[in-house]
Amino acid sequence: MNAKVRIARLSIISNTTLIIMKVVVGILSGSVSIISEAIHSSMDLIAAVIAFVSVKMSDTPPDHRHPYGHGKIENISGVIEGLLIVVAAVLIIVKAVKKLLGEPMELESIWIGSLVMFVSAGVNWIVSKKLYKVAHMTNSVALEADALHLRTDVWTSLGVAAGLGLIALTGIKWLDPAVAILVALFIIRESYSLLHKAFSPLLDTAWGDADIGRLEEKLKELKVDYHDLRTRAAGNYKFLDIHIQIPETESVGNAHNYCDRIEDELKSSFRNLTINIHVEPS
Repeated sequence: MNAKVRIARLSIISNTTLIIMKVVVGILSGSVSIISEAIHSSMDLIAAVIAFVSVKMSDTPPDHRHPYGHGKIENISGVIEGLLIVVAAVLIIVKAVKKLLGEPMELESIWIGSLVMFVSAGVNWIVSKKLYKVAHMTNSVALEADALHLRTDVWTSLGVAAGLGLIALTGIKWLDPAVAILVALFIIRESYSLLHKAFSPLLDTAWGDADIGRLEEKLKELKVDYHDLRTRAAGNYKFLDIHIQIPETESVGNAHNYCDRIEDELKSSFRNLTINIHVEPS
């Protein structure tokens, strides 16, 4: 089992455990902000399952139907996860507004609820840190999306814990749904960046400026005379099309060996890179 699949499975296990904790404490305490966190974690669990499936499928070798591989499955997964974040936020806002408009707010066991939120934040911080590490190592959009889910859960859990603490100290119960709404607005803001990052490669967007800069620097270092450079990405896979110029007196064999050296150098610098080189006489 590779690192991506292992860390995706860990995310599923941690989310399942935290959902059970939050639902039990939310029901016992009557806190809408804890219930909102349980809803948020439920979306995190769905996202974790989607990420788990997508990272397994994205590493499936190319076939006759998908000759460029299955990398974009991760981008589709990221879009779905981003939309799930928005759905979770809307559900939280609806429930919180109902509380503010007159539903009874009986809160009990506030300190226990606050403790559970701190535990949730700690667990999600550890798991999200591991997810980010593997996501950056493997350039996995799906794992990065899952990590973002959990990282937002960290801050929202801390926000809920702080809100419950204020309620315990001041007795102002409307702080509970107010904090829940702030949590939801924060979630929506985070979902925008995730959706943008996951959706862009589906339109065959070029590599980011940093990667393009590294590529151009490498080509300059190799003294390659090139033009018509095109790049795109699909999940954790990168694709490059380039036209290079070689003296017309060179043999086909020499030209082929030269192209092989360029490919080897670039593939050593960029993980999961597929290169298509078109040779032109200078």
